[in-house]
Amino acid sequence: MTDLLKTSLSRRTVLQAATVGVAGVSPALRSMVYAAGSDAPEKKEVKIGFIPLTDCASVVMASVLGIDQKYGVKIIPTKEASWAGVRDKLVNGELDFAHSLYGLIYGVHLGLAGPKKDMAILMTLNHNGQAITLSKKLADKGAVDGASLAKLMASDKREYTFAQTFPTGTHAMWLYYWMAANGINPMKDAKVITVPPPQMVANMRVGNMDGYCVGEPWGHRAIIDGIGVTAMTTQDIWKDHPEKVLGTTAEFVQKNPNTARAVTAAIIEAGKWIDAGLQNKNKMAETIADKSYVNTSVDAINQRILGRYQDGMGKTWDDPNHMKFYGDGAVTFPYVSDGMWFLTQHKRWGLLKDHPDYLAVAKQINQIDIYKQAATATKTPLPKSDMRTSKFMDGVVWDGKDPKKYAESFKIKA
Repeated sequence: MTDLLKTSLSRRTVLQAATVGVAGVSPALRSMVYAAGSDAPEKKEVKIGFIPLTDCASVVMASVLGIDQKYGVKIIPTKEASWAGVRDKLVNGELDFAHSLYGLIYGVHLGLAGPKKDMAILMTLNHNGQAITLSKKLADKGAVDGASLAKLMASDKREYTFAQTFPTGTHAMWLYYWMAANGINPMKDAKVITVPPPQMVANMRVGNMDGYCVGEPWGHRAIIDGIGVTAMTTQDIWKDHPEKVLGTTAEFVQKNPNTARAVTAAIIEAGKWIDAGLQNKNKMAETIADKSYVNTSVDAINQRILGRYQDGMGKTWDDPNHMKFYGDGAVTFPYVSDGMWFLTQHKRWGLLKDHPDYLAVAKQINQIDIYKQAATATKTPLPKSDMRTSKFMDGVVWDGKDPKKYAESFKIKA
């Protein structure tokens, strides 16, 4: 057992003894009045599925540090092999919650991504921190960014293959947006395949794809292994974009509102702990690098989590818009406009045949009320609005005001 885990476990015991009150929940939560006159979690032990990615960190650390016990629950992080597996286990109830792609939850809710079931998003787990990687072979031919890739694809004609992690997920949407902004139609000009995140590097190594979009550490890992280069970070596509969420089914929230609130609060607090400083980020990297979580070297995680980037071609830079789990608190807020944006892209790329009621769907999925109660318990400041304005790499602004017009406005679409 590492010294960190020994410390974490002893701290967990202390936290349990010191902060769990008579009713088994924190004083902050106990002071608020909830359903049926009790704020005690209906389910004391919960399984949360995760994929081996850096952005599973707040779920893992909520458990390792014992923050979950402070809110009267015990989180059991459960390692999953693919996003399709996460989807299936959420839908059939094997998992209570999951570290999930934003667009996966929306896709399941609308029946675009396998079985259809009413879903819920309780919080955003992180902003930023994904990347688009191009193979070293492409880079050697001059394709090192979107513009040079488009030029190579036009002059050296063949079938180009790119990978994302789930058809309605975030990585698919970042990849498509980036390609289209550079004049490449991902539906016509390339072959796009689905590959689970931990398998991206191995697949590129054997030549199965020319590029991929995935979360860290699998972008940086390709550089360490000398098989790929970073063509674009996702924060350069959309600064402070939402990425993973805490997802569950609407049915689970209805039956277990106090549990949902307690788990949300614990993970908000874990995100706050991670972002509190360099020492915590390094401890987090050491913890989640373990084979039971991400299963990679610590150096594959700890550079980009601190904003220290290299592109694999000699360029290095410090990026202030690196992966964040809490920031000033706004990172964790499940903005309704963020959910609506994914719907506009699902429509853009033909995953949705008709325009949905964008606002109604987002309000149904994003559990703003439960989030606000969890934020109060963790003293997390709330934004003034459930909507926010964002500017993308191509200069286009999204504010959620006219989603139908926005979805129709793109020249390149399905």
